[in-house]
Parts: sequence; C-alpha cells; structure tokens
Amino acid sequence: MQIAIITVGKLKEKYLKEGIDEYSKRLSTYCKLQIVEVSDEKAPEEMSAAEMEQVKRKEGERILAQLKPDQHVIALAIEGQMWSSEKLSAELDKLALHGRSQVAFVIGGSLGLSDDVLKRADAHLSFSKMTFPHQLMRLILLEQVYRAFRISRGEPYHK
Repeated sequence: MQIAIITVGKLKEKYLKEGIDEYSKRLSTYCKLQIVEVSDEKAPEEMSAAEMEQVKRKEGERILAQLKPDQHVIALAIEGQMWSSEKLSAELDKLALHGRSQVAFVIGGSLGLSDDVLKRADAHLSFSKMTFPHQLMRLILLEQVYRAFRISRGEPYHK
C-alpha cells in the first residue's frame, strides 16, 4: 500500500521530527510512505472571514496540486467522522482489498482545509472534537496508521 501524508507547513520542532522519523521507519515494513509538505500561506494574526477563506483557498490549491486522481483521499477535519483504531485498520484493509492501494491523508494548516479540498476527499476523519496543532497531528496520524497495520496483521501493539 502507498500512503501519502499531504500537509501544510514545514515541521520545525525537533521532538516532532524525531517521532515522525521513528514512525516512518516503523511503517516502512508495511507500506510505502510519502510525506509532502506544501507551503503555508503567510497571514497576519488578525484576519477577516474573507481573508481566512482566501488563505485556506490558496493552501487548498497547493494541496490539490499534490493529489493524484486515483488516490483515495482522507481529509482530517474536526467535523469529520470519529473512527476507532480498529475502524481505521478495517478501512485500510477494505481499500487494499478493492484495489485502492494509494491513500492520501490530508492535514490542513492552522485555519483548516478549504471547501475544495473537503469536496475532493473521499472521507472526512476527526481524531477528536478538540483542536490540535497541525504539526502534532502529523505524528498522531502516523502512529495511528502504524497501529492500524499492526491490528490488521494481528501483531502485538494494540491494546
């Protein structure tokens, strides 16, 4: 399976980079992983609603340019469905079984995802009703994808 993580912004924190490197290494046994960072749109601290939409639209264009037509796209969105780890595992298994071996997870910037990206997505996934920094979500997502593969193969890790 080919897993792509399309994310807005560069990762700066060393501790997050180390965690992402660790899970990327662990995932190499189960899938081909690609992490694509698109640049975030520079924006002032205080913005109008129209300016926020413009920032999301510009970031969304960069995300959409990275998506392939045959990828199954799962957008991380706070208003999405909440899945258990077992459900994520089952969904990835189902995609592989049906020949959808290219999966892209999309993580938006600090303002979220544009409507165009949400429309392109095949599923909207929420990890919580809480808001997390988008850089931290990258690490959480990789851990959950790793957990999903372990569950699928009946390997010890999941509890």
